[in-house]
Amino acid sequence: MFGERLAKHAATVETQLDQAMAPMGDTPVVQGMRYALRGGKRLRAFLVMQSAAIYDVPQSQSIWPAAAIEAIHAYSLVHDDLPCMDDDDLRRGQPTVHKKWDQATAVLVGDALQSLGFELVLDPQCSPLADLRSDLALRLARAAGAAGMVLGQAQDIAAETTPSPLDLMQVTELQRHKTGALFSWSAQAGAILAQEDPAPLAKYSAALGLGFQITDDILDVEGDPKKTGKRLNKDAEAGKATFVSLLGLKGAKERAKELISEACDAVTPLGIKAEPLQHCAKFIISRES
Repeated sequence: MFGERLAKHAATVETQLDQAMAPMGDTPVVQGMRYALRGGKRLRAFLVMQSAAIYDVPQSQSIWPAAAIEAIHAYSLVHDDLPCMDDDDLRRGQPTVHKKWDQATAVLVGDALQSLGFELVLDPQCSPLADLRSDLALRLARAAGAAGMVLGQAQDIAAETTPSPLDLMQVTELQRHKTGALFSWSAQAGAILAQEDPAPLAKYSAALGLGFQITDDILDVEGDPKKTGKRLNKDAEAGKATFVSLLGLKGAKERAKELISEACDAVTPLGIKAEPLQHCAKFIISRES
């Protein structure tokens, strides 16, 4: 079962993160880091480890960038939940970091998680090749920064005050940065570690990331708050354009299925070892949270 495999990977990544933070003590910031990393499906980490497995990269190496991307993702959520951003009180069914502690602690927790992500990906145990680790870190910085995820966040904030809602092309571009950039890095990390061509995984992740976001938009409309662990209908309340508002619920579901099919086709040439990535893609549009 795919769910069992995903849970097994998630537990392995959680252990890695716990070990990385063990020497940091128990200050409020470190407590907040552990809290922010709790829960979640760890899909990005799964993509790192499974893309690496395609090329026979051992888990003892791939666990480092897998843990790194979860730290980066968690940082983005902590900051995104702040009152100056999306202003959310609930994340993964628990109070957000700034609600459990305060805004200043939440900012520092996010900062520390971002630093931890780069510390993990640059650890010599990730790869004995310093140039390769540097390449992974450089790609991660670009994916997470002002040309990637942060750009998408800025575009999302700007969309709240535009005179008219964004069109389909604009929403797709926004989400390619905000959501897709980290998915793209995650899926390609295994090929980079193995010094192989990441092109098939780049194509896979581009379709996967967009399919993931469309499913998120669908869940925001018809999901169960108890299962999603967060407040729903936020975008509609804010008057933001989404894939559902632009394509309709039926159209959004059809587009998500098309994208997941594209993702699966992209990695078919990689053979049987790519099947977990295909299962992951199918899981994404069937998830309830």
